[in-house]
Amino acid sequence: MVLNYSTQSFISLLIHFYGVRGLFITLLIVLCAFNPTAITVVAAAQSNQNSDKETETETKSDAVIKLSAPKSVKKLIKEYISFPEEPFVNDTARAVFVRKTKEEIRELLATEGYFTPTITLEDHLAGEKPVLKVAPGKRTRVAEVTIEFQGDLATDTAEHQERMEQLRANWPLIPRKFFRSAVWEEAKASLLSNLAESEYAAAQIVTSEAEIDPAAATAKLKVVIDSGPVFYFGDLQISGLQRYDQGLVTSYVPFQKGEVYRRDQILAFQAALQNLPHFSSVSVSIDPDIASHQATPINVILTEARAQRIGVGVGYSTNTGARGELNYRHANLINFHNQPLNFISLLRYEQKRQTLFARLETIPDRNRYLFSLSAKVERTDIEDLKTFSQRVSFNRERTTETMQSQYGLTWQREERSPAGAPDTVSEALVLDSWWRYRNVDNPLFARRGHISEIRFGGGTQYVLSKRDFVRMYARHQHWWPIGERDVLYLRAELGYTIASSRLGIPQEYLFRAGGINSVRGHNFLSLGVTEGDAIVGGRTLGTGTLEYVHWFTENWGGAIFTDVGDATDSWKSFDPSVAYGSGIRWRSPAGPLALDLARRHDTGALHVHLSIAAAF
Repeated sequence: MVLNYSTQSFISLLIHFYGVRGLFITLLIVLCAFNPTAITVVAAAQSNQNSDKETETETKSDAVIKLSAPKSVKKLIKEYISFPEEPFVNDTARAVFVRKTKEEIRELLATEGYFTPTITLEDHLAGEKPVLKVAPGKRTRVAEVTIEFQGDLATDTAEHQERMEQLRANWPLIPRKFFRSAVWEEAKASLLSNLAESEYAAAQIVTSEAEIDPAAATAKLKVVIDSGPVFYFGDLQISGLQRYDQGLVTSYVPFQKGEVYRRDQILAFQAALQNLPHFSSVSVSIDPDIASHQATPINVILTEARAQRIGVGVGYSTNTGARGELNYRHANLINFHNQPLNFISLLRYEQKRQTLFARLETIPDRNRYLFSLSAKVERTDIEDLKTFSQRVSFNRERTTETMQSQYGLTWQREERSPAGAPDTVSEALVLDSWWRYRNVDNPLFARRGHISEIRFGGGTQYVLSKRDFVRMYARHQHWWPIGERDVLYLRAELGYTIASSRLGIPQEYLFRAGGINSVRGHNFLSLGVTEGDAIVGGRTLGTGTLEYVHWFTENWGGAIFTDVGDATDSWKSFDPSVAYGSGIRWRSPAGPLALDLARRHDTGALHVHLSIAAAF
């Protein structure tokens, strides 16, 4: 379980341990990341110091026998061969060790292309340790590479010739490169894998030879590979199903019987089944038996997951306060035409927002499309605006590795009570669409990539809406890696609701700003339109963030940032607010933590923003 830390206690601990001066120094360290010249100078100086300390012969060692070797091989030898620290019992024991060590060093150096090493033991005067000297000799380079093909691929057609040439072109161990055993083995494995990934599932290496000429320090390489026959997809052989119909599996097959075998299709099929909540483990494979190459069976081995699951989560953010949630999922609540329907429900209680949500959805088809019917009841109390809303949605959705899309119909009714202003009721039937593209290296801790999001929708007073409106929204986030540890982050969002007035439109289709993931230096959703004593949504939105994060360690980092933005009822009154500050980043086992101290440029007021969450 993860503890919920209050903002005040967290800041008190930081000041207690580091003080104002310590926090100032931390900020300076982060700022140093912007000066690559200084970093280069420091790195060069450190490199010079290290090179001065490194010598060919060990001068500080407890070993009975010292090692003398060029730096290019010394590290390798010390990594795999241990030298005794206790004196030998007698000369025979020492002779055995030296003979064995020489053999091991020769074998080790041969893997790196050194086939003519000279290894000698030099005894010194009494009181001095003997030295084992290693001269690796000339390193072997590849002189010639021959790759021959047999089987169906070797037939004389333009398509086959092109593929063979492509396989040869992808061979990594080309002439003039140093010969290394590990690279030699990897090259053969890669050649076989590239051939077997499409059509030739039974491909195998018939012969592989590395002819070494120690005197000339050259290597002649030869590989003969048999492609075997072309394989075609056959029937599915499914095992492990108990509660579900085979249609659940067959609806995700990305290929047709009789199509040419492709490994990526097998992997895509397996990934699609693994993403379903119905299975805890999935294995999809074929047996590359030449006898059945015209219709090779696809083996699908499944382990069904528990149909019902309960989850609990806790968290805290300065946006909505402490949070606790309970979710319940049923992967087979209703069986509709031999297809299970998933049920998802959520009860979330936050200090400023409470939500009850339920959703019934079909399983995705082979093109990743599904239909969903959902209902949500939500109560909020943010910036002296109290709302109570009910909504029902019917959507068609699609989720792939990089893209999510949704379009459908949503009915929403909202009661709002702004402090110091009359209560009102809004109602809308909205035709809504949403699209999101994500291409990042890590969904939780991104260093490279971008996320783009677009939403477009609207309603008319002629069909269950109190006002005609069209809402448009776009958001983009981008991450750039700087050096080995640092990250530059950019966020921009823009929104506009076309309507004669904001009145009668639910808050979801208007805009407010402020807080985490918006404009720090302001309270959550405190930028908007003043109505009485409350802040309500307006028809325009524009915000942006520029942030630089320097990671001191694998899990701890510091950030400096600038936020800008505003939400108003018209572009004429749009007046962006600017805030800037610094913060701490922690890659905790429970998830990312961000603690920021932001200063408003106009008033100088300081605001603390904290976010942490855990699910279990």
